[in-house]
Amino acid sequence: MQEIERKFLIINDSFKKSVSKKFRITQGYLSIDPERTVRVRIKGNKGYLTIKGKSNISGTTRIEIEEEIIIEKAEALLKICLPNKIDKTRYEVIVGSNTWEVDEFYDKNQGLYLAEIELSNEDDSFEKPHWIGQEVTGNKKYYNSYLSKHPYSSWN
Repeated sequence: MQEIERKFLIINDSFKKSVSKKFRITQGYLSIDPERTVRVRIKGNKGYLTIKGKSNISGTTRIEIEEEIIIEKAEALLKICLPNKIDKTRYEVIVGSNTWEVDEFYDKNQGLYLAEIELSNEDDSFEKPHWIGQEVTGNKKYYNSYLSKHPYSSWN
């Protein structure tokens, strides 16, 4: 129920040579309140409903509750989500003992790539692959909920 993750920009797309899995993801938000977000996601052929709490000061830790729902419910909920859904491909890349999730965004967020690594503890060490750039953990501009309201293409 607690999500601990760090988020990074990508220097280049050389990670694609090492992809173990990939999924197309469409997601929308029912709520983007700063205290909580409620997200509906279709990942591949599965639906999910996710509630996330507010991040801690470092931006690495927050409550996350995610439940798989039938695809028809996810499709129905996406129709009533706030405008500007997120469309992306998620690539899973194994580096050492960790799995990196790299998102390539489309539509109004075209050109943005973000990598996340989930950890057991905030201070866990991990191997940074050569394609990882600046850390943006805790920078709300890179939250998917923010991107749905303020797309990457609108940034100066």
